[in-house]
Amino acid sequence: MSFEFIIMARDYPLKKVRNIGIIAHIDAGKTTVTERVLYYTGKKHKLGEVHEGEAEMDWMEQEKERGITITSAATTCFWTPRGESKNEEARINIIDTPG
Repeated sequence: MSFEFIIMARDYPLKKVRNIGIIAHIDAGKTTVTERVLYYTGKKHKLGEVHEGEAEMDWMEQEKERGITITSAATTCFWTPRGESKNEEARINIIDTPG
């Protein structure tokens, strides 16, 4: 990880950061919810379906083959509420956990 990345991460105002952990029983749709958040925030341009092995958060080959999450995965995306300025943008850190 570069020093520039660390500085950039700390420059984002804390009041605009949201940390979300997706925790639920097996097959409850945790990864599906995460994939939808990534799609609707513009981080992904195609919906990844877990049962088709296309979920971005399921990165291991075994996860893709079996359609389950084996290891936790983290990602960041940004959300700007409709009708708001770029100044209202929120940074969303998501952790997708195994069931």
